[in-house]
Amino acid sequence: MFKKIFLLSISAGIFSSVACIVYYKVYYFALETDFSKIVNPGSMISVCLIACILAGTLYYFIKKWFLKKGKAVFNLVFVLLSFASIIVPFYVDIPVDIKNPELFYGLVIPMHFFPAVSWLALKELFIKE
Repeated sequence: MFKKIFLLSISAGIFSSVACIVYYKVYYFALETDFSKIVNPGSMISVCLIACILAGTLYYFIKKWFLKKGKAVFNLVFVLLSFASIIVPFYVDIPVDIKNPELFYGLVIPMHFFPAVSWLALKELFIKE
């Protein structure tokens, strides 16, 4: 079971990383804003992979502890943590020389939900219940 969860975590991390990079590029070309001093592909990939690997670990232990209700408990916890994580961008110091700094939040806040959406979308491919 742990092997399937690990493969799901890596796959969801890669999928959400690609989604973040595509979203970043679309946002950049649509609004002509450059936040590469704050957010770059390397940071997006690492955050998505770490979030999905932590989610996999959390899923493994919640399924072990809550048995039949584990899936529902995990989904609730993962979504709540995703919502809670949107506080982080408000603590980022945005450099003064960046054009349209108010657009930064529209870029990064949706990205906080990409790991959860990727995990939930790919879960049924890896884990049959």
